[in-house]
Amino acid sequence: MKTAEEILQAIKSALPDASVELVTNPSPSAQHSLRIDPAAAVKVASFLRDDAVLALDYCSNVTGVDWLDKEVIEKVKVTKTVDGVETVVEETMKRVEPGYLEAIYHLFSMKHGQPGPAAPVVIRMRTVNRTDQVKLPSLTPVWRSAEFQEREVFDLFGIVFTGHPDLRRILMWDGFEDFPMRRDYVDPDDYEYEPTPHDEVLKRAEEHKAKAATTEVTS
Repeated sequence: MKTAEEILQAIKSALPDASVELVTNPSPSAQHSLRIDPAAAVKVASFLRDDAVLALDYCSNVTGVDWLDKEVIEKVKVTKTVDGVETVVEETMKRVEPGYLEAIYHLFSMKHGQPGPAAPVVIRMRTVNRTDQVKLPSLTPVWRSAEFQEREVFDLFGIVFTGHPDLRRILMWDGFEDFPMRRDYVDPDDYEYEPTPHDEVLKRAEEHKAKAATTEVTS
């Protein structure tokens, strides 16, 4: 199987308008991946599947990653007037990079005798943020095996896959409103599901009941 760098060049040759970039992995595995612009994702995925040399016809795994907002501290040079003289000084600035959600796909070629010892080809897409812009195109129309796994990512991370044939919860119940695999997810008390809560569960349940009682009195 070609390297991620070689596959990137093949994509650029076949689809010059598609925005795809290499994401390097500094770990010993050096399993680099390709980040695809969602606007071009279906075209790129179809190329990876249909290209005679690559023939990535099997999606073995789809998973999600939640990236929280990140505070970045950087030093910048600014010009200030000190005692009537313009001077360049270095200041420490803080900025917040907004978080986002990511969908990651592992691809193999059954036509060329993979999966096997070879590593998968990894492609990824990211949402605009973690709140109100969490849509990504479904790749189920390209790889049928992605259907249930995209549903799982939708259920646990909250990514909305547009074009999915049956996007609904697969592990949590219909009335569930949160996403358990988000990094800021808060576990429920569980007191209403556990007849005899104990230890930490009991402590959370008692705090919850006390807070509920206070709210009722003040309302």
